[in-house]
Amino acid sequence: MTTTPVERPPDQSLDDFSAVFDAYFSEIHRYVVQRLGPGPAEDVVAEAFLTAFRKRARYDPAKAGVRTWLYGIVTNLIHKHRRTEVRTLRAVDRHGPPVDAPSHEERVAAQVSAESLRPALAEAIARLGRGERDVLLLTALAGLSHEEIAAALGISYGTVGSRLSRARAKIRAALGGTNPMEANHG
Repeated sequence: MTTTPVERPPDQSLDDFSAVFDAYFSEIHRYVVQRLGPGPAEDVVAEAFLTAFRKRARYDPAKAGVRTWLYGIVTNLIHKHRRTEVRTLRAVDRHGPPVDAPSHEERVAAQVSAESLRPALAEAIARLGRGERDVLLLTALAGLSHEEIAAALGISYGTVGSRLSRARAKIRAALGGTNPMEANHG
């Protein structure tokens, strides 16, 4: 498991945005790849940094560090991407696939990379509510603290704890009481 970079001091200026990009791009990109797969990750991460650049004057270091602020932006964009994807899939269902639809092999490769977790665990995570899933994945994939997640999602510290507790309980129940961190992977 890789270690996450230390949070920049809250008084860090966003004036040197290229330094912010250099410091956080790889970490944010890894998180989005784990959530959406490699294909959509490029566009979502690019949009996240573009959004952050455009909103840099409104960044409030008293509310969150730069890293946490970026995770909040990218989590919102992941939801936007998924809503668009659902609308597209419903349209395809009604009207048939577009002429330039990806091949079966491309769809399978994208699905496998996006769901690198064991199938039962991936299914259990998919069944969580949006809030529980966000908190769980920001903890597990991004390594954010409760305080950082609360700031990134605009929720209270206590809400983070309850959502994480509920998510873990639901995952354990879906896996028959197995702790996925202790299960054999083979």
